[in-house]
Amino acid sequence: MQTLKLRSRNSSVHVLEELLTSLGYEVYVSNYFGTDTDRAVKDFQSKNDLVVDGIVGAKTWAILLNAQQQLTQFNNKFLSEDDLKDFASQYGLELAAVKAVNEVESNGKGFLLDGRPRILFEGHVFWRELKARNVSPETLINEHSKNVLYKSWTKKFYEGGKQEFDRLEKAAGLSDDDLVHNAAYVSASYGAFQIMGFHYQLLGYSTVDSYVADMYTHERQHLKAFGLFCKANNLIRHLKSKNWASFARGYNGPEYAANKYDTKLASAYRRYIAM
Repeated sequence: MQTLKLRSRNSSVHVLEELLTSLGYEVYVSNYFGTDTDRAVKDFQSKNDLVVDGIVGAKTWAILLNAQQQLTQFNNKFLSEDDLKDFASQYGLELAAVKAVNEVESNGKGFLLDGRPRILFEGHVFWRELKARNVSPETLINEHSKNVLYKSWTKKFYEGGKQEFDRLEKAAGLSDDDLVHNAAYVSASYGAFQIMGFHYQLLGYSTVDSYVADMYTHERQHLKAFGLFCKANNLIRHLKSKNWASFARGYNGPEYAANKYDTKLASAYRRYIAM
């Protein structure tokens, strides 16, 4: 492949932009390397530990092609239409309602390109879970722990993607104590629906490790966990009645309205019911 950069114009740009689109980037597919493609390339380079220069040379091409290959490999881990139909039948729900929830409440695809489930590590939950195990968080604070261990919620340490696993492993490695390891793993949310690890018993798992292991297998297991969470928290009734505000309040918390989860759900439902 040719080396490409901003304002390149040839057929290889078309291939590049199709690759970026398949990986979830919103770029205009043409033979011209525009500013949208430049932003996407730099973002991809940043997330894959490459030099962030916007130049698509041999290394960036190699990682892009490998990412696409991995995406194809893990497509068999993604939800199908039949999975959603089975879920709707199991809980007595309209398929349109299930599709609306899957669209709005799922975190897009449930897996990273390397096959691991998407996660988000919560340092304030880690603080709370350590205290619940009679482990003093203060004793684990050092110059390297500030982005994984803090008393109050903040989003400034969120990194997304595989970097969240780096944060999780850093937290688990703050001590050799198994209690610290356990507290770290229950302090992350997992999969397409981002169900927190501390819910593992509610979902029927004997340990958080067994819950996490199941999240590695298929988005079908992510959907199963979502259903069990909704059932345990009496949220299925709101999906049956299409009471989107009550469902969003129960699933997303009291700040649901600020993110318009209820209106997004209602809009998605109307679109699916009309199909």
